[in-house]
Amino acid sequence: MDDGALLTYPVSTAANGPGEANGSGCTPRGEHYIRACIGAGAPRCTVFRGRRPTGEIHTPELASACPDRDWILSRILWLCGREPGRNRGGDVDSMRRYIYIHGTPDTEPMGTPASHGCVRMRNDDVIALFERVLPGTAVTITE
Repeated sequence: MDDGALLTYPVSTAANGPGEANGSGCTPRGEHYIRACIGAGAPRCTVFRGRRPTGEIHTPELASACPDRDWILSRILWLCGREPGRNRGGDVDSMRRYIYIHGTPDTEPMGTPASHGCVRMRNDDVIALFERVLPGTAVTITE
């Protein structure tokens, strides 16, 4: 869908920093591609669990009622590593680690490490990005 242009957005990555190991809570680095695009047509701030909409829309009231939830909102771009031994296969497989690019509550800071390994984006940004990419689109994660 896109013309191959480099796209950049403000994001938030893992509170545990960069890293590839399963269970680390780190954001994997390197070359990836989008394996699946999930949430087409869903309302802004739709809540996802297990890559399925819960029927909820994130609001401040819902956030107050569920303060410990790791919010996955609006859209999901599920990443798959391209580099065997670094981010693909074995104990470092980004897809099996369920590493996504996804929306997060608008109250969450960008540019501050805060996720459990995923790449968080503003909801409007992830929806706009979702409209420009397809499965197979290249994604590079750098420090």
